[in-house]
Amino acid sequence: MSVNLSKGQAISLEKKDGATLTAVRMGLGWQAAKRRGLFGSRTREIDLDASAVLFAGTEPKDVVFFRHLVSDDGSVRHTGDNLIGGAGQGGDDEAILVDLQRVPVHIDQIVFTVNSFTGQTFHEVQNAFCRLVDETNGQELARYTLAGGGEYTAQIMAKVHRAGSGWTMTAIGAPANGRTFQDLMPAIVSHL
Repeated sequence: MSVNLSKGQAISLEKKDGATLTAVRMGLGWQAAKRRGLFGSRTREIDLDASAVLFAGTEPKDVVFFRHLVSDDGSVRHTGDNLIGGAGQGGDDEAILVDLQRVPVHIDQIVFTVNSFTGQTFHEVQNAFCRLVDETNGQELARYTLAGGGEYTAQIMAKVHRAGSGWTMTAIGAPANGRTFQDLMPAIVSHL
């Protein structure tokens, strides 16, 4: 059963039987919002990009995004860039896979972001979401809806962080501006 997360809400990534999750997928889906024009409604392609920044404390140590698809240690992997979106109804347009057992012990947080590489604002996006899936069985664990549109070009979606011997996910949902994860670093650090 999936949990619909609200901004700031945290959930434990422990299975019902008490075991910890070993592999998760952070999925991102979206659609371009229809715009009314002189000749009816139309859509414009939107290129959203998912990124994962790996931190040791407050120091970024690695990043996975469309130009660096696998973390240096191999524990985090991006499935590839989607330039137009379109799923937005449940399927993932972009996904980042995390093998939690292989994440180096010094990495204590992984922050997931989404940004509009082409600079369109979230007013031009609809049905956007991020979700966390147990990669071992395909079960959706949590979903965070990127609702509300807005005059911003990015969002710090969520983070997974170590909690004792396991991991916890926190929905952040903070709007930001920037075309790449590098542009978002000052905003990301405030959520560590």
